Order: sequence, then structure tokens, then C-alpha cells
Amino acid sequence: AGRGIGRAVAIACAEAGANVVVNDYGVSIDGSAPSSEVADEVVAEITGNGGQAVAVADSVTTMEGGARIVQTAVDTYGRIDGVVCVAGILRERMLINMAEEEWDPVIETHLKGTFTVFRAAAPLMREQKSGTLIGFTSGAFAGSVAQANYSAAKGGIVSLVRSAAVGLHKYGVTA
Repeated sequence: AGRGIGRAVAIACAEAGANVVVNDYGVSIDGSAPSSEVADEVVAEITGNGGQAVAVADSVTTMEGGARIVQTAVDTYGRIDGVVCVAGILRERMLINMAEEEWDPVIETHLKGTFTVFRAAAPLMREQKSGTLIGFTSGAFAGSVAQANYSAAKGGIVSLVRSAAVGLHKYGVTA
């Protein structure tokens, strides 16, 4: 939530009165040099405008990272009412010459990243009988010429959100 759509979502949530956990691993375009500076900047903007926010710099590509993000919300605010998974990277290349090293990080960040945070939040929301899980996708889920990895990840997110909605609806959790 340090840049782009994630930043806009974090700020909009804070403006609407939500307490926000701003997570951003803060890597450069090529995926290197992790830093929490970008998350800290968004927190400073939110708190400077009278909102409540805390920064986390963890990778959503691991179960532990997703759990720490959710646990930060619970530890800081006492509960978690919603998650918005926006994390994303691009490694554009045609399917005919895409390498595994270009496929895996995109799938891990978009699809697995949504899963790790949903997985950590869902049991808590089920227990409290409320909450909302939001995953971001794009029109590319229907296919994209030079983004087989991105399209596959976004299609997976569509199915994951639908599965979460069907499975958690009876517990008062929406997706």
C-alpha cells in the first residue's frame, strides 16, 4: 500500500474512518532492495491528516508474512474488519519465451499474496461473524498478449475471491 492503487486504497480507507495497516515490502522495480520507507510515508500522510495507520514491511509471498500483516491489525486495533489485497509486480514477456524466473514471482505476489492474507484473516473474521475480504484483479484475467503470468494470477484471484465468498458467507464474512 505504499504506491499506486494500494496507496490510494489505504488513504481512501483512512479518510472513511478506518484504522489502516499499510503493508509494503518496498522493493525496487526489479524486486530488489526491500525497505519500509514507502509504507512509512503513507502512514505519515494518513496520520498527518488525522487518521490512524501503522506501517508493516513484510512480503505477502509467505504464510508468515500474511499472518504478520493480519496480526499487526489485531495487535494494534484489537480486531480486523477488512483486508484489501493489491500487491502486484510485472514481469512482461510472451508465453513463448517466458522463463520460470518471470512466472513464479508474479504468481507468488498476486495470487499467493492474496491467499496468505485471506488465509490469516478468514478464521478471525469467521469467529467474529463479520469481515470483508477484497482481492484486486484487472481485465487481464481474461487474457493478455505479453502477460501470461499476470493473467493467470488475476484469473486465480477471481476464483479465490468467489470461493471465499461462497465458503464464508454463512459466517457473515463477505468477499
